[in-house]
Amino acid sequence: MMESILIATDGSEAALAAERYGVSLAKRLRARVVGLTVIEERWSQLLRANASGVPSPPLEPVEAFLRSRAEAALRRLGDLSRSHGVDCNTDTLRGIADDRIVERAHNTDLTVIGRDGISAPSRSALIGSTADGVLRKSTKPVIVVPRGAEAGGGIVLGFDGSPGSRIAAKVGIECAKRLGQMLHVFVDSKDKGRAVTRFDEMRRMLSPSELTIREVSSTLGRPDVKIVDAARASGSGLIAIGAFGRNRINEYFIGSNSASVVRSSPVAVLLAR
Repeated sequence: MMESILIATDGSEAALAAERYGVSLAKRLRARVVGLTVIEERWSQLLRANASGVPSPPLEPVEAFLRSRAEAALRRLGDLSRSHGVDCNTDTLRGIADDRIVERAHNTDLTVIGRDGISAPSRSALIGSTADGVLRKSTKPVIVVPRGAEAGGGIVLGFDGSPGSRIAAKVGIECAKRLGQMLHVFVDSKDKGRAVTRFDEMRRMLSPSELTIREVSSTLGRPDVKIVDAARASGSGLIAIGAFGRNRINEYFIGSNSASVVRSSPVAVLLAR
């Protein structure tokens, strides 16, 4: 049961997409929001470092700026939540952003975070470092929201029979039922026998529910690309997949298909583990 949603924000425009998505989802699920922003201590540590005898600049203005920015970010999220009638509590922590977010996520059911961060305009990576760290370290489901993504529409479930995809299936089924949306179950069908087995497993998981589902399969192309294509074609607002595939090597990293979906999807992606 999803009763609490952690929304992490740094106040950037990219984070605004996560705020809007998370608050809209919380309203529809009747969940409460926990808003969090983290003041990165690395900036202060960098300025305190003695570089070749160059004295550090005054730190008070820097600290004041970081506090003001954090307060503004949470104020925006609080105002947005109240405008939607969603209960929201906010907090500011200090430290490494992804570590603090993961720690706080232990007390909530779901984390929502923007795919990009405040430094997005000046970097070339396809996913923010904080989002990447949260995805690698979190033990709870995480929704990654790209710019422009909106909550609403159906849910595409990428199912490969792995433990992670089974967890994603449970979360996806719960969300689809509570949101009254169709569930599109995607299975890579290059191996016909395995595809039949996976669809059978999903039908057993769905048998007690009255959920409307649509089975989608593909024998051509890369599964990660086809999952995103299925979301586009169906007008879905969420892709649910396991954080790891069947060939995972190390639990510190997310699977290659999962990582590719997160990087390329125009809609929000839920990764479950």
